[in-house]
Amino acid sequence: MSKESLDRLFEPNSVAVIGASSTPGKIGYAVVDALNVGKYEGNIYPVNLREKEILGHRAYPTIGDIPEKVDLAVISIPAKFVPDTVEACGQAGVGGISIITSGFSEVGNHEAEERIVEIVKRYGMRLLGPNILGTLSNSQKLNASFAPMLPLPGKSALISQSGALLIALDAGTYLRGVGFDKLFSLGNMADVNFADIVEWLDKDDHTNSIALYIEGMNDGRRFMEVCQKSSKPVIALKSGVSAHGAAAAASHTGSLAGAAKVYGAAFRQAGVVEAQNLNHLFDLTQAFQLQPTMQGDNLLIVTNGGGVGVLATDSAERYGIPLKYLPDDLQVEMKNYMPDFGSAKNPVDITGQAGLEGYQKSIEFGLKQDWVDGLAVLYCETAVTNPMEIAEGIYNAVKAAGSVMDYKPVAVAFVGGEKSAEAVRWLIDNGIPAYDDPDRAVSALSGLRHYARMQEEKIGMAEIAQADDGAYEKALSIIKGARESGRDALTEVEAKDVFAAYGLNVTATTLAKTEDEAVAMAKDIGYPIVMKVVSPDILHKSDAGGVVVNVKNDQMVRDAYKKILDNAMAYDPNADIFGIAVQEMAPFGTEVILGSTTDPAFGPVLMFGLGGIFVEVLKDVTFAVCPVSKAQGLKMQSQIRGARILEGARGEAPRDQEAMADLIARYSTMMYDLRDEIKESDANPVMLYEQGKGLKVVDARIILT
Repeated sequence: MSKESLDRLFEPNSVAVIGASSTPGKIGYAVVDALNVGKYEGNIYPVNLREKEILGHRAYPTIGDIPEKVDLAVISIPAKFVPDTVEACGQAGVGGISIITSGFSEVGNHEAEERIVEIVKRYGMRLLGPNILGTLSNSQKLNASFAPMLPLPGKSALISQSGALLIALDAGTYLRGVGFDKLFSLGNMADVNFADIVEWLDKDDHTNSIALYIEGMNDGRRFMEVCQKSSKPVIALKSGVSAHGAAAAASHTGSLAGAAKVYGAAFRQAGVVEAQNLNHLFDLTQAFQLQPTMQGDNLLIVTNGGGVGVLATDSAERYGIPLKYLPDDLQVEMKNYMPDFGSAKNPVDITGQAGLEGYQKSIEFGLKQDWVDGLAVLYCETAVTNPMEIAEGIYNAVKAAGSVMDYKPVAVAFVGGEKSAEAVRWLIDNGIPAYDDPDRAVSALSGLRHYARMQEEKIGMAEIAQADDGAYEKALSIIKGARESGRDALTEVEAKDVFAAYGLNVTATTLAKTEDEAVAMAKDIGYPIVMKVVSPDILHKSDAGGVVVNVKNDQMVRDAYKKILDNAMAYDPNADIFGIAVQEMAPFGTEVILGSTTDPAFGPVLMFGLGGIFVEVLKDVTFAVCPVSKAQGLKMQSQIRGARILEGARGEAPRDQEAMADLIARYSTMMYDLRDEIKESDANPVMLYEQGKGLKVVDARIILT
């Protein structure tokens, strides 16, 4: 989609307000008034059947009566009249439609919304909404909404699914001191969605970062692709992360809310920085708007208080940029800028006696050192210092650092009273992100570092594992056979055949229908073996007594065969038993689990974690949207809490993480290829052996769509 296709919607030269009113308190009045107050420089055309003039503008009975073509039509009329009005807009050559009116898919009225979309597409228009606040742009002087004012000017854009929240955030920009050039309300996303706006904003000269409030989305994959390509940082806050919150989000917007961990995985893969709450979203936006990203891991902290220094140290470790001591030679030089009882280690504690000179000189020195990648400046208000004077000293030191500030971010925290709050706002107004808590400053810097890391990791994301020739066709044939027999799940033998087609190293497994076949198969595989019941009616084989392990000879095969059948029939007399699986008994290793599910927003999603109690009790797993590269497969292994077990803990040999990464990549390719066929799957357990010795997929499960 070209940028121009949305220009008339977001950068209109003329705006028609359909449902305009001269009655205060009505939304049609508020929109025209907002355009006036914002000093919009384009043509404003109120549309009202009865009024001749509204708030200083000539009014027209219909959109078709306006003598010039209109770029943007803002619609605020009862829902039942909206489809015909959109048709009239199309006939009049309108470029974009912004529907403030609610009462569509968010309340179950899908038919009317679908009709609107059909009309919009037929005329080549673009639609924002319905059920929105509207659009606001400082650079356009455009407030085509019922928000009372344009936001505090800035270089960021904020896109919110919730219109009510956007109104509150609009006013909050002045209180928080975080400016935005544009605010967009998305509502039901019947046409224009997050991906469309991020793609458009990436080419917008007035913004340098993009903030999102997301409740849910339908086309998650396109969103990921657009964010991956974006030259501007994207920061996202996902709501509906609890079970009840997800239900609330779905009922509010009519969109699908997706699991929190899945969205988190998608954000990581797409290079999107995830915010934890609204305050964090604003803190990160401020940092990205005002500072460069942090290109290395060495964070320097300069403080006049040991307490806030310790708090910041804790925060740095919590947010993934743990502090390191300054090199010895730099400590010696840094000592020149503090009393003898100060500390130059890191945090650099210039002590409570430090004033303007101590701050300014230590900051200037620190920023010029190649070792330093980012700087947090902390100040505790004291009786012997003036907060504004310290703020000016920080500003002067940053300016004196010159070109290094193109790649070294700075964030500041002032802890104190009214004077400190005034100094914080002054710093923000002068281009330095500042906060009232050291944790917030360090968190913002960690966001700048996290984004830089994700940009580095994007390099390997396109290296998707290729399936062997014929793998897809073979898998499809197996799935077709199951469907023809009326099943929505594959047997373990069938699932392993699908896995094997995609190059997964599964345990040799065959299906025996008689004792004699079982004995012959066991001899062919080689003792010891495992035997399992194969039945679409018995999914939990162990619960039914349908598994016997460590079968060592022919007689044990026959005994196990009878025992499994007897147990299965006792468990479910009506079960359809296909036979008994005779399986290679894999040597014991570290148990891990691979699985997949189908997310409504992102499609097939891969899960990896340690097996056994780790997945059942601790839920120590991580997710990625399929397909996944081998490089990402290695990354996933480092993301779980039990990563040290795989790396070799307490004298244990490291596990074969390269083999695991290859399995993850192949598994994800399989799930992506078969996304229209497979609803969910498991490879559990996978026995992972010592480095260089590979792995074995012991059990397999596939549920069809």
